[in-house]
Amino acid sequence: PLVYSCSGCSSAAQMANYIAIQMDRAGTAEMSCIAGVGGNVKALVKTAKSGRRIIAIDGCPLACAKACLGNHGIRPDVHFELSRFEVKKKKGEDFNVEEARSVLTSLTKVIENE
Repeated sequence: PLVYSCSGCSSAAQMANYIAIQMDRAGTAEMSCIAGVGGNVKALVKTAKSGRRIIAIDGCPLACAKACLGNHGIRPDVHFELSRFEVKKKKGEDFNVEEARSVLTSLTKVIENE
């Protein structure tokens, strides 16, 4: 599958991005660029519309990654919003790596059971 993540300025957004990168590195999913989809970059929109399974990870309820996909009529097969995992959105702070690893484990289990 493809994985898209929020990569905004908050700690939750950066955790979403970190989790997507870890999924890519582990071979769980191939990370693609949500900024390119949001920016209407043809090659990246084409990838998003390729019919592959899509995982979207957002750091907060604003759900920017999901919205970027939605602007192209794409609905993720799986959408995770990290506040549902009790991840707090903090500005000007880094995310907790141990918390991110725990959330990654939880998300991976959900994906494997889909």
